[in-house]
Amino acid sequence: MPAFGSFALLVALALSGYNLLAGAVALRQLATGTRGAIAPERLAETARRAGIASFLAATCAAFALVWAAFTNDFSVAYIAEHANRALPGPYKFAALWSGQEGSLLLWAWLLSAYGFVLRVRHKVDVKLTAYASTILAAVQVFFLLLVNIAATPFSLVTGPIPPDGNGLNPLLQYPEMVIHPPMLYLGYVGFSVPFAFALGALMMRYPGEKWIHITRRWTMVTWLFLTIGIFLGAHWAYSVLGWGGYWGWDPVENASLMPWLTGTAFLHSVMMQEKRGMMKSWNVWLIFSTFMLSILGTLLTRSGLVSSVHAFAQSSIGNWFWVFLVITLAVCTFVYILNRDHLKTDHKLESLVSRESSFLFNNLVLLAACFTVLWGTLFPVLSEYVQGNRVTVSAPFYNRVAVPIGVFLLFLTGIGPLLAWRSTSTRSIRKNFVIPAIAALIVAIAVIPLGVHPWTILTTDHQGAFYSWVTFMMAAFVATAILAEFLRGARVIQRHTGRNLLSSVVQLTRRNTRRYGGYIVHFGVVVIFIGLAGSAFNQSIEKTLNYKQSMSIGPYRIECLDYSQDSNPNYDTEFALLNVYRDGRKVTQLAPELRFYTASQQPSTIVANHSTLAWDLYVIYAGKDASTGQPVIKAFLNPLVAWIWIGLIITVLGTGVALFPNLSAAVAAQRSRVTVPDEAVTAGRAGD
Repeated sequence: MPAFGSFALLVALALSGYNLLAGAVALRQLATGTRGAIAPERLAETARRAGIASFLAATCAAFALVWAAFTNDFSVAYIAEHANRALPGPYKFAALWSGQEGSLLLWAWLLSAYGFVLRVRHKVDVKLTAYASTILAAVQVFFLLLVNIAATPFSLVTGPIPPDGNGLNPLLQYPEMVIHPPMLYLGYVGFSVPFAFALGALMMRYPGEKWIHITRRWTMVTWLFLTIGIFLGAHWAYSVLGWGGYWGWDPVENASLMPWLTGTAFLHSVMMQEKRGMMKSWNVWLIFSTFMLSILGTLLTRSGLVSSVHAFAQSSIGNWFWVFLVITLAVCTFVYILNRDHLKTDHKLESLVSRESSFLFNNLVLLAACFTVLWGTLFPVLSEYVQGNRVTVSAPFYNRVAVPIGVFLLFLTGIGPLLAWRSTSTRSIRKNFVIPAIAALIVAIAVIPLGVHPWTILTTDHQGAFYSWVTFMMAAFVATAILAEFLRGARVIQRHTGRNLLSSVVQLTRRNTRRYGGYIVHFGVVVIFIGLAGSAFNQSIEKTLNYKQSMSIGPYRIECLDYSQDSNPNYDTEFALLNVYRDGRKVTQLAPELRFYTASQQPSTIVANHSTLAWDLYVIYAGKDASTGQPVIKAFLNPLVAWIWIGLIITVLGTGVALFPNLSAAVAAQRSRVTVPDEAVTAGRAGD
């Protein structure tokens, strides 16, 4: 099987190389009007088919590595390093991306899968797709060169074949790690497709905005995968690392956040190009930057450039990525300079109080956040290069800068729907802003008795509470503005069709899924911000507990019922059995663990968490006290954390709605058996 996998990778490289070269020659001939021995149309078709076949070859290689893991083929060095016989089946599958070589193979396979879909759907626009396919083939060649030369996943062990492997990293032996990395990679890799379309459209001076319409769903799906991947990673960190938090501004966490920020900016600003023909150069560079930041994130996890619990071992493979990034930047810059006159803006910004300006400010804030994260991530490297010593940037730096930026971004999320295109009248501002502003004021006052005090801004050590107060206030403003948008259009439909309000909201959403799906996404973001705001009020306590001893945190009393040990072929475990009481009544029983994995000889924490909508009771077994032999229990009370995961679900649902095709006004009227007036149709289409 190792020989089969190596051969499949070579075939995939050869096919992708042919796709690149034949596609480039065919496009050159079509552009210049010349013809070779093979007609350019025929040559382009063979290139397309070679790209499709490269997906089959890459699939065979990925299958070969997974097969080696499930059959315990420890003659393969990668399997010997990242799997063992006692490893459960799902984690043997996860071994595919647990190490550097396997994760790069996953990159190459997912890229070929995206390319497969693109090439199968080539009739959407044959010429533009041919350009995109050729550019995508160039990216495929790079990653296939890596797995064929620099990081080969099918290398054989030197010397005797070991009877068992070293086992999977304990941190990865958690159910979410079977889902989180593929989701993250689907996001990283997926941005290659809109990048290829944007670069191809610029190369061929593609007329109009059709390339944006073609790539819109690609970008949204990719953004959704990356969003899910980031939040699954946060939940994994919360559940496994045992430090009581979900986001520590780790360099690899930052690496996933940066392309998400620029990708989010792109999704917003392309609406200005579609609606008003504005920000064409801006949009091109946004998607170029998003792709390059995805590559940078991959570099950061593999080069040893930064220190992270998520990163792979230090490796010279980073040099390959630096070369690829430099080439990519050079190509993008050259093509842009050559064709920048094609990107002239059709219209100019007419008013600062308009939907265009809100999108522009939204973009600027997102890019400011991205620059902050990039600067903080690379600052240790830059400081070492300039001063000779590495200065680490920690969470307080990011929080001081990113938190105010995030709150302002939340505010922009609310005002955008309330503004009209081109210019918004003073009367319209008063009409649309009054109710959201009143809701914000009510919430701002209502949370003060709950301990959310705005005057903590005067105390440097407790400014988090002030930002939480502002966040709750802004969340009320945005949520009310979004609700008002739904109700405004739904009431028009209700008035003319006789439907109930809920049915009218559904019909309104179906008529303009992109707009109202976007509002649902924005509401999900509001819910996430509410969950994040709770972190300013976290509590923690640590205590050694013997039998029947207890400790209290918030409204809970935690009593140690028992502590013991257990073992299985994969790991040994120590755990405590804890009863949790509230107001004298038992509410749950928790069993936090400390595992020690046999194959890797590494420990891992398994957190016990009692989650409610108000807070999480988050409990860790921190081992035994060296002097008494009794268990050390650390407990956190983390308010509102559940709302982060609820917000993610709402965001996923909203993106799904936005991806769904519109229900035409004619069909909607037929279903209602009532002629829907232009006023109702406008309510469903306004702001598209």
